Amino acid sequence: MKLKYLVAAAIASIITVGFVSVSRDWNTATANPCAAQVNPCASNNPCAGANPCAGVNPCAGVNPCAGANPCAGVNPCAGANPCAGANPCAGANPCAGKAKSAPKVYVESKSGLAIRGTDPVAYFTEGKAVKGSSEFEYEWQGATWRFSSAENKNLFASNPEAYAPQYGGYCAKALSEGNVVSTDPNAWKIVDGKLYLNYSPQVQRQWLRDVPGNIAKADAKWPEVLVGATVFE
Repeated sequence: MKLKYLVAAAIASIITVGFVSVSRDWNTATANPCAAQVNPCASNNPCAGANPCAGVNPCAGVNPCAGANPCAGVNPCAGANPCAGANPCAGANPCAGKAKSAPKVYVESKSGLAIRGTDPVAYFTEGKAVKGSSEFEYEWQGATWRFSSAENKNLFASNPEAYAPQYGGYCAKALSEGNVVSTDPNAWKIVDGKLYLNYSPQVQRQWLRDVPGNIAKADAKWPEVLVGATVFE
């Protein structure tokens, strides 16, 4: 038994040494990996049977199973490999631009007017919703804003952020919940010098139950909530 064990150990040692020398240099003519006792191309052969693109990539490094590099010329992974050839994941995102986003300022779909043509400055100067006039218009953030007087128009033009409603004029309550919804110019409130609008007086009453909390929630979502969003009228 002892003699058999020593003979077996010696054979195993020779096989191991031979395999290590092969792994050091796949290009050595004398150490042909495909002619070794333990054929690296048998069973887990990336060159046959199973998809060469699955598991270990046969295109990585130099393929030990073939003389000519299969990665040269016709790529054996082309077709099966979605990233072969022109990589759809590289460069400009093919999906970019396809997903529509809501405009930064809510405009009435029919008229294209911000706040449905209501004068934003009048909320601060008169304390009520006042209809604007086509005689006094100002373009800002891709929307047309109307005013009841030249004075209000000039005030807005000098500092739009001071008078424009928060969240682009979208419903403050809906936006706090991650929704992009239109507004009623009569459902308004100025909080800490900022104008907030809501979808309706009923929705505004819900918003008023926790104004600081709802503002904090909406602030956290704005303006990223607009990406890919649909405006609900």
